[in-house]
Amino acid sequence: MQTILIIEDDPVIREELQLLLENEGCHAAAVTEFSKIPQQVQALSPDLILLDLSLPNRDGLTLCADIRKCSKVPIIVVTSRDSTTDELRALSLGSDDYITKPYNIPVLLARIRAVLRRSGGASEPECLEAAGLRLDLAKGTVTAGGQTAELTRNELQILAHLLRRSGEIVSRGDLIEALWDSRIYIDDNTLSVNMTRLRGKLEGIGKGGCIKTRRGMGYQL
Repeated sequence: MQTILIIEDDPVIREELQLLLENEGCHAAAVTEFSKIPQQVQALSPDLILLDLSLPNRDGLTLCADIRKCSKVPIIVVTSRDSTTDELRALSLGSDDYITKPYNIPVLLARIRAVLRRSGGASEPECLEAAGLRLDLAKGTVTAGGQTAELTRNELQILAHLLRRSGEIVSRGDLIEALWDSRIYIDDNTLSVNMTRLRGKLEGIGKGGCIKTRRGMGYQL
């Protein structure tokens, strides 16, 4: 389970972020004592920090710089300060992304996933395997029982997301966010078309029916 540290002095926003992240399966920790934040970061060793810039007795930009002196943890600035100057300073001081309030929740979650994925770097395997399928991410092919099918970029990303969560029910919204996170922009209708094509290719290699539709909930591999 990934740990995300929330550095936000507004209790309403802090609790909202904690709930959102916990619903996403993360451990959401929050700073409530703002005097020794770098030490708290070192003690907790989070996978990601969400950092507000307007903090009690401390500017978030200088705090970002101080955290960078002791940790390489990814930092996403989440702030109501929407000036280009603040954004440029935050990025130059080591933040990985900059999001202004009020934020769009699906977009915020997608950008959190993007930063976490990038920070994982080489940990992403070249192949994913589940349900009798082997997906080669580099070649863009799926293999089953010695038969191989080539996939489009959209089909590849859809199947990869389902394989990573094999056995779980994945909602259509989750799939659309995952594709957006991979710089692929699709809507609900486009998802349906790609899912139909993907199922057709899987049927062609003897794995028809491996992606089940769970009515009202989503898909399950």
